[in-house]
Amino acid sequence: MILLDNAVLSDDLKENFFVCDLEKCKGACCVEGDAGAPLEDEEIEILDKIYPAVKPYLTGEGIKVIEKKGTWVIDQEGEKGTPTVGKNGACAYANWDENGTLKCGIEQAHIDGKTDYLKPISCHLYPVRITKYDQYDALNYDRWNICDPACQLGNRLQVPIYKFVKDALIRRYGEAWYEALVEDIEGKK
Repeated sequence: MILLDNAVLSDDLKENFFVCDLEKCKGACCVEGDAGAPLEDEEIEILDKIYPAVKPYLTGEGIKVIEKKGTWVIDQEGEKGTPTVGKNGACAYANWDENGTLKCGIEQAHIDGKTDYLKPISCHLYPVRITKYDQYDALNYDRWNICDPACQLGNRLQVPIYKFVKDALIRRYGEAWYEALVEDIEGKK
């Protein structure tokens, strides 16, 4: 376990390897599971604000769901998340590219300069999941068989999880925090 400020990180983040392999998984994490992407409280207002800019990047089904349920929902566990299309369906913000790979409409709008918001932090951090406690955040590796190709590619390229999610960790905790994490991990090899 790694302790850094108000975060407790599982050793899995330095001991396991991961690099998304979209050619193989086709973005399955955007459709598999029993709920949409978890959302932080501050992301609720952001989704409401950016929806007009993101809407052109969504499927007709996704638009219908968002316009009926809202830009975010409370899931079956009482947590805030993105709405899904159908029961246990794709995230309403997902769309398919010409190769049948799911892509994030929010991220596509960001890439095209339509919004400053990249995508939900839970998506950006994946396969790391944060559980918030009163005094600290627990960061754990969320193992999922749909990510087996990512584990294989990560092993082949020797990219540990904490490096794969570098930009997301910096976005969440800051550059100095990430540099301290790297120093802690690489100094203990």
